Parts: sequence; structure tokens; C-alpha cells
Amino acid sequence: MATAINPGWSKPAAILFACEVSVNEKAFSFALAEAAEFSAELILFHVFHTPYDAEPGNSDLLHYSMSAARAHKRTFEPLAERARGLGIHCKIVVRPGLAAEQILLLLRERKFDRVVMGTHSPGPVGKLLVGSVAEHVLRNSPVPVSIIGPEVIEGAYRHCAARTILCDVSENGSGPVVVSFAAELAARHKASLILQHVIPPQNANEFLAGRTLDQIETELPALVPQRLQHKIQVRTRVVLGDPTEELLYQGRALHASLIVMGAQGASHFAAVSRAGIVYKVLAFSQCPVLTLSPVVLAECGASQEQPRSSELCMAGVF
Repeated sequence: MATAINPGWSKPAAILFACEVSVNEKAFSFALAEAAEFSAELILFHVFHTPYDAEPGNSDLLHYSMSAARAHKRTFEPLAERARGLGIHCKIVVRPGLAAEQILLLLRERKFDRVVMGTHSPGPVGKLLVGSVAEHVLRNSPVPVSIIGPEVIEGAYRHCAARTILCDVSENGSGPVVVSFAAELAARHKASLILQHVIPPQNANEFLAGRTLDQIETELPALVPQRLQHKIQVRTRVVLGDPTEELLYQGRALHASLIVMGAQGASHFAAVSRAGIVYKVLAFSQCPVLTLSPVVLAECGASQEQPRSSELCMAGVF
């Protein structure tokens, strides 16, 4: 079955930026850069909490919500003015409720092509404080999610037209979808595309099945849609090693503008157990990471895979 990639995902017309009261400036700068690059509408979305002991339908609760909404809109108005100063059509949307639920609800209510979210700095033991909101959106978003981690270097996203895209194809089931999306981005921005497949040594015999790394490497370009194969420069890399460490190392060595990966391994178990490749990459990547959720992957025809045992044993940082 052909992989169906929404054209808007590589050239977004509407971007949702998830705002916190303490604005993640690095993530907001990235959202501005994307909106300016694509002439996209930018929605600044913030969700605030209501008193837990308030009764539904209570007039005091309604008054509180309306008053709080106005106050929060005023808080984010300077951000909206910055966007408008760049010629970006920008609106502020504020709602009460639970942040993750409201973000996903808004994504269902109107058409967005991209979500941009930031993460907090690593804690004292090096664990990434993604938070339950980002984690839930990452796993359930119907559109690609750009995550701006604490180690992202500002220059890596100042110009949104990525020049080097590093694409992780280590997940066989989602590989064709992730590569198709990365190839669309590369063609859109005239960027070079590096396809990287890292095989954990403990899985080598099972995966290789008599083949060599060179043989697998020569097969990877076929994952790029045929109509794009002559439009972009594609390089491949297949090695034995730790998928997380190799992805982070190559991201730094190549001065990658963007890492594209499937979030199929970002399971609830991985979040709870602090295991999983995705969360560690988000914590330490020096460039933005664009993820495709299990929802997006399934919609595009990716096969469902169980997390590898090696992944579950790998130290994560959620």
C-alpha cells in the first residue's frame, strides 16, 4: 500500500504553539521561524486550570474562567505582537481544562499541520522533564509534532529551511512512512537527506539474517518515494550500535538542522519506565526533533511493532 503523506505536513498552513505561562523562548522562536518560512497562521494556545472544588455550571466558576481567560490573553499578547511584526497572522486561544486533552481537542476541531512544543531542562540526574502534557500529545497527535529540547542550539533553527535532515529508520514498521515524510521535507527545502539505520549488536544476527551491513545500506534509498529520488541528495548509514547514541552523535557531527523520527516507541510503558529512544533523543538533541505519533503512523499505513527488548532495557530520560 502506498504511503499517504499529507502535503500540509511538509508545508504547514497552520501551526499550533503550546504556550505555558513561563514561555519557552527557544520553542517560541522556532515556532516563529516556521510560521514566517511557510507564511503559516500561528495559533498561541494556552490552557489554564480552574479550581478543583468548583461545581460545574457554577456562576462563580464561569466568572473566574472568563476573567482568567482575559488575563492570560493579555499575558501572551506581546508574543502575538512579535509574530504580527514579522507579518505572521497570529491569534491567541485560551481555554480552561487539562492541557493535553484541550490540545488534542483543538487539533480535532480545526485543521492544523504542525504542533510546536518545548521541553524543560534536564533535572539533576539528567532526566528530561518532558511533562505529561508533551508526552501525551507526542503519542496521540494527529499531526507531526516539533519538539524543541533543552540542548537545541539556536542557530540550528534560525532559518527554517533545513539543509541537512537526519532521518531515523531503525523502526522497520514505520520506516517507509518516516522516510517519505523526511523526503518531502528535503525536497521542499532542497536539503540533503541522511537515512540512518542503527542495529543493536544483540539484535544483529536476527536482523541481518545472513545479509551484510553494506547490503542493507544499498536497500535504504528505495524507501524514498520514486517521484522524489531524483530531486534530493540521499546518503545512507547502517551501523551496529546504540540507536540513541548514534542518532545524537550523527546529529552533532553533521550539524543537522532537523531530526525526523517515528514516535512509535514512545509508548506509555516507555514513559512510565523512563525507557525508550525517543525521550533520550529529545533530551539531548542539539537540533529540533520532528516526530510522527503512532496515530499518524497508523493513518499513513505503518505496521504496528512491539518495542524491541533492547529498547525497553535502554536507559531513557523521560
